[in-house]
Amino acid sequence: MEALLLILGVTALLAGLAGAVLPIPGPPLSFLGLLLLHWSGYATFSGPVLWSLGIATAIIAVLDYYIPVYGTKKFGGSRYGSIGTVAGMLAGLFVFPGIGLFLGAFLGAFFGELLGRAPWRLALKAAIGSFLGFVTGIVMKVALCLVMIAYAIAAFL
Repeated sequence: MEALLLILGVTALLAGLAGAVLPIPGPPLSFLGLLLLHWSGYATFSGPVLWSLGIATAIIAVLDYYIPVYGTKKFGGSRYGSIGTVAGMLAGLFVFPGIGLFLGAFLGAFFGELLGRAPWRLALKAAIGSFLGFVTGIVMKVALCLVMIAYAIAAFL
């Protein structure tokens, strides 16, 4: 049973790192990986470490939904740009795997603002804000997942 938990834990940690960029819940998967490793007995984490990483995971999971919207609004965008960002990310995921999420976030916000009758300069500004918010969310998620992987590696050493 311990070996199965070890395999599942490592798999969840790595899937979480991939999920920090792909539209799957990256940090929660990585945190689950840490818990599985802890329960396996192959790695032991202190209570404060698990609590801290769990709280950080919850905060980043919530912020991940608000940062692109905040970026859009901070750069003068409207609800049309925010909706366009989400629609563009989803479309980009399937149309151009890999780079499509980034391109989709930008183009979605841009065309969303244009559909909302914004001038093209304002639409471009909102699209840049959306893109920066999206990238900021990814950087936060990747950093947290890497911290969890580092803790897992340190526990094995």
